[in-house]
Amino acid sequence: MARTLASSTCVGAVVVVALHATAVVGVAASAQDIDRRVDAAVDRFHAEVDGGRDFTQAAKGVLVFPSVVKAGFGIGGEYGTGALRIDGKTTDYYSTTTASVGFQIGAQTKTVILCFMTDAALAGFRGSRGWEIGVDGSVALVDAGAGASLDTTTAPAPVIGFVFGRSGLMANISLEGAKITKIRPE
Repeated sequence: MARTLASSTCVGAVVVVALHATAVVGVAASAQDIDRRVDAAVDRFHAEVDGGRDFTQAAKGVLVFPSVVKAGFGIGGEYGTGALRIDGKTTDYYSTTTASVGFQIGAQTKTVILCFMTDAALAGFRGSRGWEIGVDGSVALVDAGAGASLDTTTAPAPVIGFVFGRSGLMANISLEGAKITKIRPE
């Protein structure tokens, strides 16, 4: 039992180190590369999510993480880089990180889009030195079931999040604990 626990801890540490290495490489991405990936993610969001274009147009700001990688083996984490867009133009670049402990094995990639629907929510986000979902602000997530009926008039939350993978909007996802920090890409 102790040997299995030590092996799991060792493998978990390797996953954390790999995610950290990914984080270093991700921060080194160029602004142009991040913008290109954000453009593709927004285009896909508009094409695949009913009302997606309405949300991005109504939002005071849209934070897009085109590729958030989650990996783990006992101990896990997530990392991705993205951009905040206001009036369709990139204003700042950010990273998102999350750490977790528990039964988990494997890796997956997802796209995360946060729509700041009020000036106050956007100002609170931009004024923070590091913003943690669930602590510094709540995010109302739209899942696969609600996507068809939700629009900007029936979604009164100040920050609305969309998480989608290869097969569209994902259900039963939580962003709680994700830390979002401003970065300076090359």
